[in-house]
Amino acid sequence: MKSHHITPSALERELAEGEYIVSTTTPSGRITSVNDVLVAYSGYSRTELLGSQHNILRHPDMPRAVFWLAWDTLQAGEDFMGYIKNMSKDGGYYWVFSQIQPEYDKDGGVIGYRSVRRQPRRSAVAAASALYAEMLAAEQAVETRDAIAAGLAVLRRHLGAQGQSYEQMVAAL
Repeated sequence: MKSHHITPSALERELAEGEYIVSTTTPSGRITSVNDVLVAYSGYSRTELLGSQHNILRHPDMPRAVFWLAWDTLQAGEDFMGYIKNMSKDGGYYWVFSQIQPEYDKDGGVIGYRSVRRQPRRSAVAAASALYAEMLAAEQAVETRDAIAAGLAVLRRHLGAQGQSYEQMVAAL
């Protein structure tokens, strides 16, 4: 279970070129497997991670709308790609370029999700940080029940101004 007593810090850990964080979850987001790289960057033990909700790694700088978009995309049976800021157990953080894909049983039913994360480009981190800060501010300016819609409205305005879909934006970063 995520401790609500973790204070975010300015300590950033950068994934090295060629390092990959890999995890799998149940359809509801409970972690079922992790690799050693995730254990190292997160600061949690394998035992602490396994069985926990994946949001144990969620950094408070991340807008809720990004995760809503991820789940919506995955629920539609599509892969999700995006830039994510995760928080370590000690309050530090690490940015990743994440690709999440559904895993299926032999009958085509979703049995979980596999996420592979790698080092993001620094220019992409800067662009995502700025967009996410704007989305988060919009989410925090409204009631909780309206937060996701407010964050998505900012994202849609940004995408519309760029003439891009979300996928095109991510690829262009």
